[in-house]
Amino acid sequence: MKLDSKYFDSIRKKTKTKAAAPPQTPVCQWDGCEADGVHRAPVGRHADGQYFLFCFDHVREYNKGYNYFSGLSDSEIARYQKEALTGHRPTWGMGVDKTSRNGPTQRASRSGSAASQARMRDPYGFFSEDQPRRPEPRQRKVKSLESKAFGTFGLPENAPAADIKKRYKELVKQHHPDANGGDRGSEERFRAVIQAYQLLKQSGFC
Repeated sequence: MKLDSKYFDSIRKKTKTKAAAPPQTPVCQWDGCEADGVHRAPVGRHADGQYFLFCFDHVREYNKGYNYFSGLSDSEIARYQKEALTGHRPTWGMGVDKTSRNGPTQRASRSGSAASQARMRDPYGFFSEDQPRRPEPRQRKVKSLESKAFGTFGLPENAPAADIKKRYKELVKQHHPDANGGDRGSEERFRAVIQAYQLLKQSGFC
């Protein structure tokens, strides 16, 4: 083969390669904006995986007013949040299959039959009115000073807190020094009423 053969010319020939075009940056999709749109913003609830392209300033403006739940009622939002806990995937009950759940034993327990109630122990009567009620806690014995305080108010030792407060206001208004012209006896009575009320309050009676 000769050195000046046309085959050598085809081998030596250099092919011209086109220079790669620089990547084009998308323009911001905000109306009237010519800046580079390099930040993505979601289109909406029914367009998952689709995004708008905005510049930095306009993507911030868009995100301030974006609401994924726009147009939904409160019940629909609550349902979506509940389903989001499981990734919007279906769930099934565990432990009992459908046939056992609808069996005679389960139906009887759900209907609240007498047999099922008999099997359930309820000594304090939380679930049945026929069972004996839990006994009321016994009240502690009233001390001598507390009994004297009740006597100051003229009330029995089992008087409720509302009666104690009502009687206290009546006696304070009755024996206040301003209402009795500085009478010493009334002033002593006024002090005794205040001390008696403070004692009963500290003891938890009012």
